[in-house]
Amino acid sequence: MIDKHKNPVEWAGLMYELEDAHEHLGNLISEMMNDPEFDETDFRISLAHVFSHLNRAWYRRHPESEVNEDTWALASQFPNDLDPIG
Repeated sequence: MIDKHKNPVEWAGLMYELEDAHEHLGNLISEMMNDPEFDETDFRISLAHVFSHLNRAWYRRHPESEVNEDTWALASQFPNDLDPIG
């Protein structure tokens, strides 16, 4: 796991992904509550966006897991080393 004191740059990248996921999840909830035309397509797109940020956060949890142009697609996919709980 990244140590914010030993790896401040990598820590900032991890926090960016989590904060962005948090922001977009809040927007998703607000849109679902307030937009009567919000539909499954909107839900799919918005939730996929949130998942992408969470997936990159999981990918970036180790200092050596840099997200760049070459690793962006891999880092955005649902991780194969994380099992959903309950």
